[in-house]
Amino acid sequence: MAARTGLIDRTVDQLRESVINGTWPVGSRIPTEADLASMLGVGRNTVREAVQSLVHSGLLVRRQGSGTYVLSDSELSVALGRQIEHVHQQHILEVRRSLEVEAARLAARRRTERDVMTLRSLNEGRQSSFAVGDVDSMVTSDLALHRAIVAAARNPLLLDLYENLLDAIGDSIRANVETDHPDHTHDELVEAIVDGDEDAAAREIYAYLELYLEALTS
Repeated sequence: MAARTGLIDRTVDQLRESVINGTWPVGSRIPTEADLASMLGVGRNTVREAVQSLVHSGLLVRRQGSGTYVLSDSELSVALGRQIEHVHQQHILEVRRSLEVEAARLAARRRTERDVMTLRSLNEGRQSSFAVGDVDSMVTSDLALHRAIVAAARNPLLLDLYENLLDAIGDSIRANVETDHPDHTHDELVEAIVDGDEDAAAREIYAYLELYLEALTS
């Protein structure tokens, strides 16, 4: 039994890797159980159980009469999606604050010259979008800047967590820009990161998000 369980686990790992590395892109149909058994050198029952494991985790989905398809390339994204589906805006903002304050601090410490150019360019695009007042453009440009700050932190786990929350963060930003609260430019935030001032960068993003949290809790 232990040997069979180990074989199934190894097969799950092999199938998961094919999803994660893009061998089977999201939306694509994976090979049949017979083909997988031949490719991996295992029995069809082992393949069936391994595939079912990834169906349960949310990476794959079975479609009756059609086959098995890749639903997501991130189990973390699936798990988080289930958790935040009905989460209150306040909770999303609190998580954003936790992630983005540290990201701003780390970005000020680790930013490169390329990051500096990227952040300034994205900030200019954000200013232009907010000046025009187009909501979709405002959301897109604001999200792009915040994501770039997280990327500049040079912490792959932090970036992975943030990117798996992008849909929720985008919804959070949309809720913010659709309110009557005045926009606070990100000039000082960006320049604090450029100047390597960790404390100032952290203060700027904290104050920005706190504005919306206070509005929700007041």
